[in-house]
Amino acid sequence: MTPVGLPGSLAEWGPAALSAVVVAGYLVVGEPFVGHVLHRRFEGRLRTDDGARRSFYARLLLLEWGLAVVALVVWLSAPGVDAGAVGLRWPQSWPGPLAVAATVAVLGFVVVSTRALRSGALAQAGAELRRPGEGRHAEPAVHATLALLPRTTAERRLFTLVGITAGVCEEWLYRGFFLAVVAAAGGELPTPVLVAIGALAFGLAHAYQGVAGIVTTGVLGGVMAVLYLGTGSLLLPVVLHALIDLRFLLVPASALPDAVRRPT
Repeated sequence: MTPVGLPGSLAEWGPAALSAVVVAGYLVVGEPFVGHVLHRRFEGRLRTDDGARRSFYARLLLLEWGLAVVALVVWLSAPGVDAGAVGLRWPQSWPGPLAVAATVAVLGFVVVSTRALRSGALAQAGAELRRPGEGRHAEPAVHATLALLPRTTAERRLFTLVGITAGVCEEWLYRGFFLAVVAAAGGELPTPVLVAIGALAFGLAHAYQGVAGIVTTGVLGGVMAVLYLGTGSLLLPVVLHALIDLRFLLVPASALPDAVRRPT
């Protein structure tokens, strides 16, 4: 059955039901497309514009907070969905064994991946040449992630805001809001199904990172969903999510490629 606290039907969303479904649908269908377009344009600008990364960070902040506010307004318009139903409360219980194990696994991933980044291992992949005959944006998928990482002091300051924003806004959107809408639309969905749907939606939102990126972020999204549904609160997922993103601040610029590789 649907976890206690989540909406059991769309009727609980009242006059906001249609808007809630539209926003949730955008997270699944629209966000992957928009993300792909924005990242490809960013990579193109990065070749010639030294301020491209800071500009992109600012755009991310605007888009994520804007979408989060839209979802917040929709929720505030739903009289039958209280704050607890979207995770806006303190944890109601300690994480269960599964949630603890998943959290430990994520923390282990954070440590291992950070060490790999600091060693420059992924910079080698970032220096890979494009195959002859491909279009100007036909970079290996790893570029989509490496190109985003900050190099200068100014970029690192702005990226700090981006990392915190991702923790707050994405957890609110993909765990608190999205799962509440899915639970209401599906009716009596068991927890494993909600976790799977949440993981898939979050993975697709990172489609610009390629198949590996979809799988990795999908798994992370599933872990966050388990942690959220296990505690009834977004607090722990927000903190963990922010830490995952902010770990990139520990990677020195010398361990990263200067930019997306130019064609030869």
